[in-house]
Amino acid sequence: MRKILFIAISVLLLGIAAYFAFVYYVPFSEGYRSGELIKFSRKGVLVKTWEGEISQGISGAQIFKFSVQDSEQEVIEKLKQFQGQYVKVTYKERYATFFWLGDTKYFIIEVVQEKSPHFNR
Repeated sequence: MRKILFIAISVLLLGIAAYFAFVYYVPFSEGYRSGELIKFSRKGVLVKTWEGEISQGISGAQIFKFSVQDSEQEVIEKLKQFQGQYVKVTYKERYATFFWLGDTKYFIIEVVQEKSPHFNR
């Protein structure tokens, strides 16, 4: 009986570990988005995460919400600096997220400032 219980618990723990590894390391998609960086903040009650929004149109009808992991310090500093400006971000979309990583499935891995196609600044 102990052997069966040990095998069942081992299989369960291995399955949970495989799920977490799959969600964390296997991206659903990778891509780019451009727009005006309208919000970037650190929020949360128990676990603080970096969250932001990019407006992808003049009227703000299309909002791209994203998260940034704490390990991406260079990206965080650039996003703080580019607040209110037109940016192009590179992101990874995951199948799911964990509450300690961020609120969205979209995680920014690179950001560059771009010239706005709408206004000459």
